[in-house]
Amino acid sequence: MRAFAQLLDRLILTPQRNGKLTLLKDYFAATPDPERGLALAVITGGLNLPSAKPAMLRELIQTRMDPVLFALSYDYVGDLAETISLAWPEKAEAEEDSPNLPNSELHLSDIVETLLTTSRRETPALVEAWLDCSDSSVRYALLKLLTGGLRVGVSARLAKTALAQLGACDVDEIEEVWHGLEPPYETLFAWVEGKGPRPENDNPAPFRPAMLAHPIQDDDFDKLDAADFGAEFKWDGIRVQASAGFLPDGSLKRALYSRTGEDIARAFPDLMEALDVDMTLDGELLVLIDGRVQPFNVLQQRLNRKTVSAKMMHAYPAHIRAYDLLFLNGTDLRSLPFSERRKRLESAIADLSSTSIDLSPLLSPGSWDTVATVRQNPADHGAGVDADAVEGLMLKRWDSTYVPGRPKGPWFKWKRDPLSVDAVLMYAQRGHGKRSSFYSDYTFGVWRGDELVPVGKAYFGFTDAELKEIDRFVRNNTINRFGPVREVTHSRDTGLVLEVAFEGLNRSTRHKSGVAMRFPRIARLRWDKPPSEADRIESLEALLPREDSV
Repeated sequence: MRAFAQLLDRLILTPQRNGKLTLLKDYFAATPDPERGLALAVITGGLNLPSAKPAMLRELIQTRMDPVLFALSYDYVGDLAETISLAWPEKAEAEEDSPNLPNSELHLSDIVETLLTTSRRETPALVEAWLDCSDSSVRYALLKLLTGGLRVGVSARLAKTALAQLGACDVDEIEEVWHGLEPPYETLFAWVEGKGPRPENDNPAPFRPAMLAHPIQDDDFDKLDAADFGAEFKWDGIRVQASAGFLPDGSLKRALYSRTGEDIARAFPDLMEALDVDMTLDGELLVLIDGRVQPFNVLQQRLNRKTVSAKMMHAYPAHIRAYDLLFLNGTDLRSLPFSERRKRLESAIADLSSTSIDLSPLLSPGSWDTVATVRQNPADHGAGVDADAVEGLMLKRWDSTYVPGRPKGPWFKWKRDPLSVDAVLMYAQRGHGKRSSFYSDYTFGVWRGDELVPVGKAYFGFTDAELKEIDRFVRNNTINRFGPVREVTHSRDTGLVLEVAFEGLNRSTRHKSGVAMRFPRIARLRWDKPPSEADRIESLEALLPREDSV
């Protein structure tokens, strides 16, 4: 556990990508099974442990230190795991006969095995014993393991890249076999190191790693020929992969995967019934009512559910708008050019018995001027009444094969220009990880009459220098405190105006303002503008979709 704790510490303090890769690769090389496999699972989010609730951890620390002192410490540090790991009082000697304490150093594998077999009622005493026999570094790693939020700046893709560098293996090959494996990945490590065969996946409907696009830049247009690309609408839904394949008994197994490979089929039995052909397709999960694509907040009614009722399926009918075809009748099509895959997709969709899966329109613009026109006015170029649900365009080379990851060149995305609003900072909260010492999560509002009403929350978009400026403003202008949240001055004459960029707007009954932003971020600090000149709620209401069907 100490080696894993040291790895986390170093990853937090190493901003460079190559530095993180070296740390991970060296750890995998020096650490035996199953420790390294479990560490890989923790970092990639593949380890499902009974989580320790923050309330339980707060109760534990408050038995060891004054609650007021803990509250002040937590407010200053900003991260629960870090606060407890630093404030936990170390015992002079551990009780050797304690049934909850190991006779030697804690091991990650022992912790995982114990957590999986311990009841919720027994967990607090167990965690308390572990904290007692650990130093601050190990306590921090243990608490991050329990709470499930590492925040060490390492994506799952980066961890797999480090694993690939452990041997003569390509990261895309690891992606291909990854979703058929379970921690601690001993067969995977053996294959990568040349000590065993490639792991086999006998799932007839497996997840295939998704291909992603780069945002197109201004200078890309001069280097690229528009005639080499097809253009698709980028729909405002959830990217999914629908897969079906035959089991040995002749029955058809169906699955629906998120972009990261999580099987969400149980929440969408209506779509699974529509998938009656041996295929794997790439598409967008939407909700269609009376033939119209609904706003994203309507789709959210169907997301993150373990089960779904017939009433819910009837009220919010799920739909897939297909972009690409990866497998058909057991044949891998990913090495074919996009133009050929598209032809086969059109034929495969025509063979489906349900209309719950259809094709996303494909355009052949021919020139960048035409592409720009389509992007600005999708309604007149195939999107029709669904134009409000179009985020932008996907540009795909006709000759592109389907490869995992985000290769530069074959696919680009050109999103529509973001909307923007001038809003007033109302509340601020400390961030996490390297931002735990700064107030970096901001709630902002616009005017409704003489009152500011919150319309969104953002925590990125600003530079490090701007972060320090806002943090200074928050500290110097706090007028109220609500736990970790600070209320700042926001009158008509005094306050901080933020230019907020966002991708879309929907009606919301959960917010006092009645609206909810999609992907808000801080675009600019408007020190030059008094709060009284910030936007009004009527400006946002004018941006709402022309008609909500629900």
